Amino acid sequence: MSEARPLLELEGVTRTVELPDDEPLHILRGVNLTVSVGDHVSIVGRSGSGKSTLLNLLGLLDNPTKGEIRFDGKRIADMSANQRDRARGRDVGFIFQQFNLLGGRTALENAMTPLLYASGRQFWRREQIALEMLDRVGLSHRAQSMPEKLSGGEQQRVAIARALVRGPRLILADEPTGALDVETGASVMALLDEVAHSSGAALITITHDANIAALARQHYRLDRGVLAPVDVNRVLALAQPEVTL
Repeated sequence: MSEARPLLELEGVTRTVELPDDEPLHILRGVNLTVSVGDHVSIVGRSGSGKSTLLNLLGLLDNPTKGEIRFDGKRIADMSANQRDRARGRDVGFIFQQFNLLGGRTALENAMTPLLYASGRQFWRREQIALEMLDRVGLSHRAQSMPEKLSGGEQQRVAIARALVRGPRLILADEPTGALDVETGASVMALLDEVAHSSGAALITITHDANIAALARQHYRLDRGVLAPVDVNRVLALAQPEVTL
């Protein structure tokens, strides 16, 4: 069996912010990460660890201060802003904790939104594609429902459908279950993993929840800007409360 090819590669990536009248703020420190086609990677880290900054880099929204990022073998630094925007819109799907659904738009209209920026067959078939994706996440019967009429789990499923309608090669899930109860969150993650796996997309879950992180097949911890691989048992241990004797 041939080894899966790298889709996203970070080598020695740093992110530093210059502060007036103060020392530079080092947010990310020498991050190395390789994500291949079909991978499910989790990155766990506390608030302030640099997760949001790393997410922006992984999603082609920002450039590193130093180091190199390659997407599908192409150096991000060699891309123009327009080329990066097109690659992000075509190949990267974002799923957020707060769903970010558009009020006054049905579930179908929300799921269809990314296809308004597509071209050719995808654009002209946008309603059918969105409806098929809603069906895939078990919500075709709620296609005409407004977001406020949907439960939290249903809203997140619409957000997943919206992220996947263009067939992204990389899915970035930023605290995807943070606004859900434990049972619904586990169900949503199982669905996301199944859909990503069946479509061959790479999935990166960024979370502070070690139980959610443990569902991935590769595990990393981000601490004070340093990213390091961690054993799944260590990930689960992070979720356990400290016991004081």
